[in-house]
Amino acid sequence: MNHPKAGRGVAADIPTTSRTAPADRTRWLRDPLVHFLVFGAVVFAVDYAIASRQEYPSTITLGVDADAEIRKLFSDARGREPNAEELAALRQRWFDNELLYREGLALGLDRGDSAIRERVIYKALNVLQSDLQVPAGDEETVRAWFEKERLRYDEPPRVDLLEAVLPGKPTLEEVTAFAAALNAGQHTEQQGGLRVFKGRPEATIADGFGKEFAERMATLEIGKWHALGSKDGPRAIRVDGRTPGTPARFEDLREAVLQDWRDRRMQEMRTDAVRALGERYTLRVAGEKAR
Repeated sequence: MNHPKAGRGVAADIPTTSRTAPADRTRWLRDPLVHFLVFGAVVFAVDYAIASRQEYPSTITLGVDADAEIRKLFSDARGREPNAEELAALRQRWFDNELLYREGLALGLDRGDSAIRERVIYKALNVLQSDLQVPAGDEETVRAWFEKERLRYDEPPRVDLLEAVLPGKPTLEEVTAFAAALNAGQHTEQQGGLRVFKGRPEATIADGFGKEFAERMATLEIGKWHALGSKDGPRAIRVDGRTPGTPARFEDLREAVLQDWRDRRMQEMRTDAVRALGERYTLRVAGEKAR
């Protein structure tokens, strides 16, 4: 009598188990938490894949166009290409400005600013400088700096100079004949302009006319016209006077020298601080190894 009942009990349990097992195995697929975790993992994987193909954010790259631009600015101003040392200095200045710009952006200094880059660099530099303190500077230190920088304070030798400018591109022979005619007081068919240099520092002559021109000019007889070759072609020149230089006295310039020394020290400290910031970054020029 009990067996049919037991049989019915077993039979009743078997269908129940077979219906609920698939539901248990698939219920987690409909769980919102599982959906969130899977979606997050996918987003993370995509983000990582994109980031792995991008340059590390602490790397600063001077691109080809920017590098060409700083070379052009130099050559336009100086009339020649920068040498290796000058190019390195130009590139370092660009890196300094770029890392200051990035640091300024990190500090939020670009907010509400229209001329963003230049102003952010300026603001970041001011923030950096506000933490710097220039030492007072004892007399021995400042005097030693004065001696080292004496050319800034000495009164330089000067020269009074006339230049007769011929039109076109005259040859050295034509300029020599023209100078001889001027010395003889003769009338010539060539008409030239006159340029007057009064009290020009002798040290600047080489920059304007060339080193060989400056060396020869220093030996010219005063008051007489001469034909000299220069970096831009032959010139008709007359030296009208020379004034010797005068050495400066530290005692007469103490306060001015102290201020100049403080300004220089602040500049050096500011540069060191920017370089220290640069340690956070990898600096590289496009096409060259990072440094």
